[in-house]
Amino acid sequence: MGQSKPYRALLIAGPTASGKTALALTLADRFGGAIINTDSMQVYRDLSIITARPTAEEMARAPHFLFGTVDAALNYSVARWLSDATAAFATAEAQGQLPIFVGGTGLYFRALTEGLSDIPPVPDEIRAELRSWAEGRDPAALHERLAQRDPETAAHLRPTDPQRILRALEVFEATGRSLRSFHAERGGAALNSGEVLSLFLAPDRDLLREHLRR
Repeated sequence: MGQSKPYRALLIAGPTASGKTALALTLADRFGGAIINTDSMQVYRDLSIITARPTAEEMARAPHFLFGTVDAALNYSVARWLSDATAAFATAEAQGQLPIFVGGTGLYFRALTEGLSDIPPVPDEIRAELRSWAEGRDPAALHERLAQRDPETAAHLRPTDPQRILRALEVFEATGRSLRSFHAERGGAALNSGEVLSLFLAPDRDLLREHLRR
């Protein structure tokens, strides 16, 4: 990459114990980087050990943002993380540091580069009814129902992905709108894909292949 920082930020994703922290610190040392937490559990101050949060010694090597900053009793939403991460990003840039986003929460990375969709909350009764209907059914049956109700979204989801299929069904039943239509209205992205270098660390080959299929 050289010393000229051709990217506005680096994104390092991967599962726990995949070497993300070590790589982030190496790059921070080399390029004058600031490390921004992109893991939904490492934001909580009471969960340092079980979430493999960087040690005090590691955090002393480079500026760190959003690690252990939230009380575990609080519900820390992706929208709040995006707001805090955007502020951390601006601080790092203003100080001439290369922002390095590190973590294992895919939703955070997507919010950072794609923004958030303004999807209304799904009523509990709709969610409960759909999940009761889906229990014990093959994922293909869920996909078939989605294809009938929301063919646009179904065309972009694999029949073997029941969680995303259920989410799309919930949104459609609650709003009467395609999940894809909400995604088309995304806003608030802090970065676009051309401004970042994305790295995915996956010692597990099956996990890497799954990531590449997304």
